[in-house]
Amino acid sequence: MKVGVPKEIKTREYRVGMTPAGVRELVQHGHALLVEHDAGVGIGFGDDTYRAAGASIVDNPAELFSGAEMIVKVKEPQPPEIALLRRGQVLFTYLHLAADMAQTQGLRQSGATCIAYETVTDRAGSLPLLAPMSEVAGRMAVQVGAHCLEREQGGAGILLGGVPGVPPAKVVVLGGGVSGTNAARMAVGLEASVTIIDKSLTRLKELDLQFGPRATTLFATSEAIEQAVLAADLVIGAVLVPGAAAPKLVTSEMIGRMRAGAVVVDIAIDQGGCFETSRPTTHSDPVFIEQGVVHYCVTNMPGAVARTSTFALTNATLPFVLALAGKGWRQAMLDDPHLAAGLNIHAGQVTHLAVAQALGLHYTAVRDALVPMVQT
Repeated sequence: MKVGVPKEIKTREYRVGMTPAGVRELVQHGHALLVEHDAGVGIGFGDDTYRAAGASIVDNPAELFSGAEMIVKVKEPQPPEIALLRRGQVLFTYLHLAADMAQTQGLRQSGATCIAYETVTDRAGSLPLLAPMSEVAGRMAVQVGAHCLEREQGGAGILLGGVPGVPPAKVVVLGGGVSGTNAARMAVGLEASVTIIDKSLTRLKELDLQFGPRATTLFATSEAIEQAVLAADLVIGAVLVPGAAAPKLVTSEMIGRMRAGAVVVDIAIDQGGCFETSRPTTHSDPVFIEQGVVHYCVTNMPGAVARTSTFALTNATLPFVLALAGKGWRQAMLDDPHLAAGLNIHAGQVTHLAVAQALGLHYTAVRDALVPMVQT
């Protein structure tokens, strides 16, 4: 199969869909790799490195998209990229469609087969292709939150870990999944006062065993969330409903009652955000202040640490890319229902229930997208 790896064009996005090591692996399996000029320069890999791995370097996106049967990216395709997609082509990347009607309609009109990293599952019910970036985003959330608490950034001027005789910052983490756990781990390591809120008692017990007295766990009720948020210096939103829009756990009214100079970091912004006041931002303009509270809502947080993120992502995606390229997307999904869970759009049809429900669109079951083609 001809696999294309374009240069990401989202604002200040330096990650790339595949490392040279990933390219080499695919080439050794008999596939042809097209890599766009300077696609890997943001992580320290020039074109010669990709050539040495066996890739052909193409000059522009139009040439790459026209020559590739499958496109492997990192971020959701931007409008100029959507315009280059075609019927029968496979797109494998993060999509986050539940909060993005324009992208969804563009992908439907393209006729392409669009597989989302964030909804691929595994036997444990986890999200193996979302997990690496959730780990990065969770750890980054504490770094950027601590920075935003500085007075020069509009924060209250609080040191996250405090000093002898001065109490540490109060950090509240909404959601005890992969990103929330990594955020809590970083905050605990910096000696902040940490509270984790989740709706799963099983998960809260696991977190209690993991962190012991270094963190407080709370069951997620409206009252518990409100009381914790109003007392917090830093709130990290790390909630996730796979494929669906994030629930708005913190209202605008609650934001208005928070301490002046408090900070919220919305990891869930890709799925619409879990703070009612959140709106997407970029690395070039990452924060805004709403009702006296500093908001950090960058939609591609891991792009700031592009090299680490790209290696972590390729480690997770490569087995699936090999399956898609080796078997074709249809057979790969028939063989692996967990990969099939990643199918969001096929030939104009929305094939993920949570996406369809979030956007009010007709839903076509994955099996119905697969079986008719098998029978012909």
